[in-house]
Amino acid sequence: MTSATYPFTAVVGMADMRLGLLLNAVSPAIGGVLVRGEKGTAKSTMVRGIASLLPTIETVPGCRFSCDPVAPDPGCPDGPHEPGAGATRPSRLVELPVGASEDRLVGALDIERALADGVKSFEPGLLADAHRGILYVDEVNLLHDHLIDLLLDAAAMGSSYVEREGVSVRHAARFLLVGTMNPEEGELRPQLLDRFGLTVEVAASREPDERVEVVRRRLAYEEDPAGFAARWAEDEAELRARIAAARALLPSVVLGDGALRQIAAVCAAFEVDGMRADIVTARTATALAAWAGRTEVTTEDVRQAALLALPHRRRRNPFDAPGLDEDKLDEILDAYQPEPEGQAPEDGEGEADGDDTDPDGPDGPDGPGGGRSPDDGPPQDGGGQGSGAEQPAEQPSLPEQRADDAARPEAPEADPHQAPAAGEGGEGQGVDARGAAPERPAVAAGEPFAARVLNVPGLGEGAAGRRSRARTAHGRTTGSRRPHGVLGKLHLSATVRAAAPHQRARGRTGAGLLLRRDDLREAVREGREGNLVLFVVDASGSMAARQRMSAVKGAVLSLLLDAYQRRDKVGLVTFRGRGAELALPPTSSVDAAAARLERLPTGGRTPLAAGLLSAREVLRVERLRDPSRRPLLVVVTDGRATGGGQPVAQATRAARLLAADGVASVVVDCESGMVRLGLAARLAGELRGPAVTLDELRADSVTALVHGARAARDGGPARPRQGERTTTEHGPRHRGARPGRRTDITERVA
Repeated sequence: MTSATYPFTAVVGMADMRLGLLLNAVSPAIGGVLVRGEKGTAKSTMVRGIASLLPTIETVPGCRFSCDPVAPDPGCPDGPHEPGAGATRPSRLVELPVGASEDRLVGALDIERALADGVKSFEPGLLADAHRGILYVDEVNLLHDHLIDLLLDAAAMGSSYVEREGVSVRHAARFLLVGTMNPEEGELRPQLLDRFGLTVEVAASREPDERVEVVRRRLAYEEDPAGFAARWAEDEAELRARIAAARALLPSVVLGDGALRQIAAVCAAFEVDGMRADIVTARTATALAAWAGRTEVTTEDVRQAALLALPHRRRRNPFDAPGLDEDKLDEILDAYQPEPEGQAPEDGEGEADGDDTDPDGPDGPDGPGGGRSPDDGPPQDGGGQGSGAEQPAEQPSLPEQRADDAARPEAPEADPHQAPAAGEGGEGQGVDARGAAPERPAVAAGEPFAARVLNVPGLGEGAAGRRSRARTAHGRTTGSRRPHGVLGKLHLSATVRAAAPHQRARGRTGAGLLLRRDDLREAVREGREGNLVLFVVDASGSMAARQRMSAVKGAVLSLLLDAYQRRDKVGLVTFRGRGAELALPPTSSVDAAAARLERLPTGGRTPLAAGLLSAREVLRVERLRDPSRRPLLVVVTDGRATGGGQPVAQATRAARLLAADGVASVVVDCESGMVRLGLAARLAGELRGPAVTLDELRADSVTALVHGARAARDGGPARPRQGERTTTEHGPRHRGARPGRRTDITERVA
């Protein structure tokens, strides 16, 4: 006996998610929906519930690609299909696991038949199974990037192309794409966010009565799933019929020129990239009209469509919360009100151009207008309502913060000529006997910029990413080898070449290839891995000048942005006063690191040794948890070590310990002013890594930073690889640096 699916109509709240799913059910051409929200908010329950509401479909009997018997795909690998009666079946819900392989997603050559029978046969994947149904990806932000690219390309084109291992196949792949994710576990890149038609935010309700109802219904379902589903059967049937009716009405909906101008004006005003936003908004507005039972798109349809289709497309960088200014949206819509058609404005009959709602129509208070649930029940407060549109308005913008900072008097920098002991009081401005100092208010980060790529030298074997070279399961094939243990990715041509010379000796007589275990070869592939980027940030008094710390935070924010794009884990260690603090344990949520950085206070002494030793301990623990993920240590400091005892000697010993561990390091030299001591360059020498200035972090800088870590660590100049040249600066970079020392910086030539 199978357990009944939790009814879609029984879910409490979640109005925006409900609307997004239903609109995609009406018009799959919208491109799917991405659901962002905290764990435990019934995201998966609602996705599984919508599948049971989709109309049944007719398929060609025996076709593995679910071709429609009325209009079969002319290029179907199982075709051509003759006209005839079809077989009826429910729409499928196909789930893509996070650990799925590329072969499982798009399909591949049937290796067993190819080797045993000599027949080239294609084994379809999940994209073929999901055709004309739902493809559900839970935790889509944890899926490998190359799988996301394949998935979203198929969703955008409506077909899947497979070109691999001698197989060339194209088949239809039109499905309702639904992805769910918890932003705390990492974000999707903006390029990938843009490929989802709609995005909705969900959160658990904070209303006790609503939470009580959620628990009551869930317990009733677990006690008697079939009985609970039966009590909601009538509501499910009504909603199923409404979806079918809206689908039938959709081709008759008119999207007038006035509504099109409103859509174009809104997308242009919110500065979205490309034209996909305009197209998706138009399709969504049309689906809203069909869902409401109308044949003409209204201003309210355009407004609601924009709230669903634009917030995730107008993000300017990954650390901005998605959202839309609704007041600005209303102003644009009012300015581009469509002219009345077919009658004089004074008649007052028919649809009024300026109305945002139609109280007599199906999209009244309980319809899709205003982000409410399209069901006939009363609107729910709490989880799922609102798309985060108000979030940006509640926080001051960076220019406003900087203007506020500029109005405050800046603290003078410590005198660089002072000895460390004498400079402690200047750093802390009132340091007491315990070394404590009053915290200075956190300053806003400067504008982020495109940062140079910092790589870990060598060839790793860590998790797939976009930073350092590594042997990965996915990437370009560089060769083959005998498998060690379980066979991984089969290298077909190498296997055939290994077995071919022995066929006569093995007595082969038929078409099949006679194989032995020793003939098998697996592919060796090279791609990019994600690293653990651990930031060690100096927050002492010597860094406390406002303009200086703002620039430092801007540089670290830029490196965090780069780590976000390259799928790294990040961690943050800060040091000030009497010790160091692990401000953020290593995590995939780069947003969390950016938030901690923004709130970082400054002041006090400079316990550089404590910061380095704390970083070493963090890396030791992470090495036990994930030994294959290689670390990159980024130390952001001016190099001035102060405190009790011999702070400079202690910092030197700590740096040598990190170098002995083989940790790839980069020192970002934050020293400024006419006279410089070059202490950060000395620290970089002990870490066996390069020292770079804030200006050199910029991607448009004259020099690059990529392979200096290897040169300094190996004690000699790095040999440039093919396509690279090595630029050497003669003489010390800073006053006080070691005489004759050279800083080797490798620049990749485009």
